[in-house]
Amino acid sequence: MNNFFERRYVIAGIFIALILVLLGRLFYIQVVDDRYFLYAQNNVMRRNIQYPARGPILDRYGKIMVENEPVYDITVVPKQVKAFDTVEFCKLLGIDREGFDKRMAKARVYSPYRTSIFEKQVSAQQYASFQERLSEFPGFDTQKRSLRSYPDSAASQFLGYIGEVTDAIIKRSGGYYSPGDYVGISGVEKSYESILRGQRGVRNLIYDSHNTPKGSYANGAYDTAAVAGERLISSLDMKIQKLGEKLMQNKVGGIVAIEPSTGEILCYVSSPTYNPNLLVGRERGNNAAKLYKDPYKPFFTRPVQAYYPPGSSFKPLSALIAMQEGVITPQTIYHCSGYYQSGNRRIKCFHGEVHGDVNLASAVAHSCNGYFDMVFEKLINRQGARNTDTAFNYWRNNVAKFGLGSKLGLDMPNENRGNLPKAAYYDKVYGKGGWRSSTVISLGIGQGELLATPLQLANIEATIANHGYYYKPHLIKAIGDKQVIRKEYTLRNYVGVDSQYFEPVINGMQNVVEYGTASSSKIPGIIMCGKTGTAEVKNKNDNSVFVAFAPRDNPKIAIAVVVENSGQGATWAAPIASFIVEQYLRGSISKRPSGIFPEYYINKNLLPEIVVKPADKAKIKADSLKKVTADSLRKRKADSVKQIGLKSAQNKPAKNAGNVLTAMLPKRKENE
Repeated sequence: MNNFFERRYVIAGIFIALILVLLGRLFYIQVVDDRYFLYAQNNVMRRNIQYPARGPILDRYGKIMVENEPVYDITVVPKQVKAFDTVEFCKLLGIDREGFDKRMAKARVYSPYRTSIFEKQVSAQQYASFQERLSEFPGFDTQKRSLRSYPDSAASQFLGYIGEVTDAIIKRSGGYYSPGDYVGISGVEKSYESILRGQRGVRNLIYDSHNTPKGSYANGAYDTAAVAGERLISSLDMKIQKLGEKLMQNKVGGIVAIEPSTGEILCYVSSPTYNPNLLVGRERGNNAAKLYKDPYKPFFTRPVQAYYPPGSSFKPLSALIAMQEGVITPQTIYHCSGYYQSGNRRIKCFHGEVHGDVNLASAVAHSCNGYFDMVFEKLINRQGARNTDTAFNYWRNNVAKFGLGSKLGLDMPNENRGNLPKAAYYDKVYGKGGWRSSTVISLGIGQGELLATPLQLANIEATIANHGYYYKPHLIKAIGDKQVIRKEYTLRNYVGVDSQYFEPVINGMQNVVEYGTASSSKIPGIIMCGKTGTAEVKNKNDNSVFVAFAPRDNPKIAIAVVVENSGQGATWAAPIASFIVEQYLRGSISKRPSGIFPEYYINKNLLPEIVVKPADKAKIKADSLKKVTADSLRKRKADSVKQIGLKSAQNKPAKNAGNVLTAMLPKRKENE
C-alpha cells in the first residue's frame, strides 16, 4: 500500500515537472523570444517605415541652400527569402553574386526576422524595374527616402553632411535609429538633427502568401503619418558666402562676417572647402576617403577650429582696456624710434619703421608696436615690476570679457576656445616670480601664446562696432514658421568698457583705411573702420589678418579675414574683406582708386607647399607598392579571361603609382 502511494507521488511529480517545463517554454516563446511572433506577423503584416522629408535649410533671404531628392532602398527579411532567380535579381540591381552573398550575410547578422536594408540608394530606373518584378523575389521589398542636394555647392563646413548611423549612434539614441538610417554627422545637420529629421511614420500592410500587398491592416487604423522636419532659416547671405569662397580658393584660412546688431553670421568661409554634393549618393564613401587624405584638410572648419595669433588686430582691444583702467588717455603721447626697449629685450616696429610722436589714434592707424608694448607694460606693472601675477590675471580677465579664451556658444559642433594664457602657465614655465612684463611683452601686440579663432576676431569687431557689447554669434536665425530663436542669442553681453572710450579707438581704425596700413582697400563712399595684422608664425611665413566693420555709423557688418602664410594683412586679407563688405552693403563692387579688383585675388594661388616627412614618404612608398601589387593581380585575372598581354597589364599600375600624393594637390605655376 505504501509503495502505491509512493509511486503515485512520483508520477504526479513527473507530470507537474513536465507541465512546468511546457509552461516555461510557452512563456519564453510568447513573451521572452519574439522570433516566432515576428516571423508569423511578417508572413501576414509588415510595418513599412515612412521616412519624412528632412527639413530644408535656407539663407537669410529665402534662397534654398539644402533640399531633398527622393531615393529608394531595397529591403529584405532574410527568413522570408525563398528560392528565386538570383542571376536576374543581381542583374536588376547591378551587383554580382559575391556582393549579393555579403549583403545577405549582413542582413542575417542584424536579424533573420526583421527588415533591414539590402541595397541603398538605387536609381529611379532600377527601382521601377525592380518594383515591377517584386513578386518574383519573396522576402524583398522597397522603401522610399530622401537624400540631401545642394543647389549652390557652397557653405559646406556650415551645412555639414548626413551619413549612415553607426552602432554607437544607435545606442545613444535609445533605439530611435536603426541600421541604414541617416543622421547629421557635422555642421548644422548635426547641431539641429532633432529638428531637421522630423518624425517617422508607420504603414501596416497585409501581404498574401505570394508576397503581394493586399492593402492596409485594419483599414489604416494603426498607421501613423510621417511629419516632415522643420525648415531652418540661416543667417548666411549666399551672395557674399559664394564671393568669399571664390576669393579664398587656392588659399588656406577663414572668413567670418557678423551683423553687429543681432549677432547673426553673414559669411562663414573655411578654405580649402569642398563640394557638399560629393558626400551624397553611392560614391559618398570613396569621395570622403579622398577628402580625408587631402593634406589641406577640407573637413577642418577653420572659422571655429583653427587657432591664429591675432597680431596687430589685437591692438584696439588693448587700447580699450588701458583707457578703462586709466593707464592711458587718447592724448597719451609715445615717441617711437623704431623699436621698444623692454628690460633687455628690444622689440622692433614692422620693418623698423620710425613713427615719431604718436597718440592713440595715430598708433592704431600706423600699427606702432612700440606704443602698444608701452600700453601693455603699464597694465602689467601697475603693482610693481616684480608683482606681475595679480596684474596679469586682471588683464587676462578683461580680455576674456571680449570672448577670447572661451567658446562663444555658436550653434555649431566642435567650436574651439582659442588660447588666453594664465599667470599659472608662466609660473610653470619660468617658475614663480621668474617672469616679468618683458617676458610676455609680445602679448601686447597679439603675439606670443595668444591665439584666437576667426569667429572670435569677428566678434571683437562687432563689440567695438556696438561700443561695448555683443550678441552671441549664431548661424540659424529662425526655426519653422514660428520664427523661433534661442533666447541666449537675444541677450547683450557687455565687456566692461565704457562707451566713451570707443570713439578714440574707432577714429584710429577709420584712419587705418583712410590713409594708414589698409589705405589701398578703401571703399569709395563707405567709411570702413579696420585694423591690419601681420601675425608671425614660427618657421613659416606670416599670416595675413584683417578685421573691420562698416559703415562707421550704424554698422551693418563686422568681419575678420585670415589668409595663412601669405604675408602682410594689407596685401591679402584687407582687400578680400573690403570686397565682401562692399558686396554686402551695395550689392556690387566698384572700381577702386588703388586699382585692386576681385579677379586678381580669386585667381591667385597662395597654397603652401606640402612638406612630406621621411616617415610619410616611407608610408607613401609602401602604399604605392601595395597598390601596384593589387592592381597587378586584378590585371592578371582580367588577362586570363580577356587574353590581354601581361606586359601592358603591368605597365599601367606603375604609371598610376607615382600619382599617390600629387593627384590631390593643385598645380602651381613656377612663379607662385
